[in-house]
Amino acid sequence: MGDFMGFWYLLLLLTGVVVFIVGLVKIKTAGGIKAFVPLVTGGLFVILSVFLLTPNSSEIITDLLNLQ
Repeated sequence: MGDFMGFWYLLLLLTGVVVFIVGLVKIKTAGGIKAFVPLVTGGLFVILSVFLLTPNSSEIITDLLNLQ
């Protein structure tokens, strides 16, 4: 199951990069809040997926949520 989860984390990373690039394109064309939302969303996706791809991330999440 662990290898399969890596696929979803990688998919989340690629989605975040695409959404971030869409935000960058919108800054050059429209600007304003229409560009801010994809930039923040894409950035959060990238940060979350990089964290989830790191070793021992499941143990950190377990400790933060007091699941043990």
